[in-house]
Amino acid sequence: MGNAVDYCQYCYGDKGLESNILWKGLVEVAFYRKIKISVMGILAILLIIAIFVSLTLGRYAIPLAQIITILMSKLLDLPVTCSKTMEMVLFNVRIPRIFAAILVGGALSVSGATYQGLFKNPMVSPDILGASAGAGFGAAIAILISLGSIGIQISAFLFGLGAVVISYTMSTIISRNNNAILVLVLTGMVVSTMFSSFTSMVKYVADPESKLPAITFWLMGGLSSISKNDIAVLLIPIVIGLVPLILLRWRLNVISFGDEEAQAMGIDTKKMRLLFIISSTLMTSAAVSVSGMVGWIGLIIPHIARLIVGPNYKAMLPASFLIGSTFLLFVDDIARNTFTVEIPLGILTSLIGAPFFFYLLAKGRKGWV
Repeated sequence: MGNAVDYCQYCYGDKGLESNILWKGLVEVAFYRKIKISVMGILAILLIIAIFVSLTLGRYAIPLAQIITILMSKLLDLPVTCSKTMEMVLFNVRIPRIFAAILVGGALSVSGATYQGLFKNPMVSPDILGASAGAGFGAAIAILISLGSIGIQISAFLFGLGAVVISYTMSTIISRNNNAILVLVLTGMVVSTMFSSFTSMVKYVADPESKLPAITFWLMGGLSSISKNDIAVLLIPIVIGLVPLILLRWRLNVISFGDEEAQAMGIDTKKMRLLFIISSTLMTSAAVSVSGMVGWIGLIIPHIARLIVGPNYKAMLPASFLIGSTFLLFVDDIARNTFTVEIPLGILTSLIGAPFFFYLLAKGRKGWV
């Protein structure tokens, strides 16, 4: 490169040197952009493969060729040659559960990545402001008073949103724009502890024969009770929260450098932070209201995405969604196929996530925000 730059400077002077450096920079940017697009394509293909593998697995095994035949028959409006049982298992049980795993895994991963950039801390997870603890308390209350599955989901969703509203309101009152992020994290920890204590109180007074096992099982997480109606309930808030994050993800790059730098570039950090918190909370509360307490996904998946595509949120947020969806599909396959009794997802994500996080800590802070 030195000879080329010297020759360019000899022929064209300093302007030629500047043009050559600019050209090389543009070439490198285009090269890395192509690499990231290729990586995204690979991640999308892996997700598609995971979907088809998940469709074949279960207590009622369905061959892949039969699945493709059934799907093509439905799409092209052709006569279905499979049994009614196979069709019912595929469309009423397996496909809704797979879509739920995709949405929950992607939502928790994107929320975790957003919070880590927002608070400039790689140890932050989506429940940092109390969304998961609030949702858990809401579900426990709904189970205690014998509400149905829809009532449990609505209660968990509303209490998850309410917990974050309390955290944000209290931090605004206490901080008065001084150390706002630190105060927000601390109030989130207090609110999480408070709602966890409320949940423990509900479990203490619950009927040990029926209510207590139901509350405990819900808190451990799982997708065994997912139906087609749950997908519609889950999809709406996740899409509402995901669209602003994807469209404004480049601003998260600026905010992660600090408020002063972001304000110098004309970004209203207070409004942007509130928008990111609202969007992430919508996604987290919706995911937890359907799946229960599934931990570690929002903490470890953003780290994996950084290792693959780098810390730029323009690529990291979509990568986090794809990786998180694939990961939860993989964990759900293990949960429903390993033993005769289904394993709660929260247990498996902890068993897989904790050792992997130790591995990330051993590798150091490379690529962290």
